[in-house]
Amino acid sequence: MLHMILFFTFAVIAVLSAVMVIAHRNPVYSAMFLVVTFFSLAGIYILLLAHFIAVVHIAVYAGAIMVLFLFVVMLLNLKTETRAPGAFRYMIYLALPLVVILFLELGHVVFHGYKAAYVRETSVGTVEHLGKALFSSYVLPFELTSILLLVAMLGALYLSKRKLTIEKD
Repeated sequence: MLHMILFFTFAVIAVLSAVMVIAHRNPVYSAMFLVVTFFSLAGIYILLLAHFIAVVHIAVYAGAIMVLFLFVVMLLNLKTETRAPGAFRYMIYLALPLVVILFLELGHVVFHGYKAAYVRETSVGTVEHLGKALFSSYVLPFELTSILLLVAMLGALYLSKRKLTIEKD
């Protein structure tokens, strides 16, 4: 019972803060609501007994990625959003059917019951299981990703060096 209460608490916090990321006009506040979303998702990972994934999620997303986002927002010195009048008036025709579908799905879950798949003692989220899967089943995508990141880093270094040499001339 406690797992269900915690799950729905984390889920409601995640959904509400995700909505606030999109709805808020100030980009700094939107970034802070995104951090709240990341923490609530980490709470759901902990409920699934994937503690390592929750810690990595917090360290990578709420730590590194959000610092980068906030650095870019502060660097660009973004002010409050200014909208052109009537810029999104046709979006309501797409949004209304999607909201109806969302509430139909929520009604189906509420009235037909939520069959929770309780996670028993498992090794799915442990470091050992992730390491075995990463270096056995997923070794090719892991290596391709590392090569892709290396090429992107070298490209960024090349572009930044080229700008420095152009500015000196």
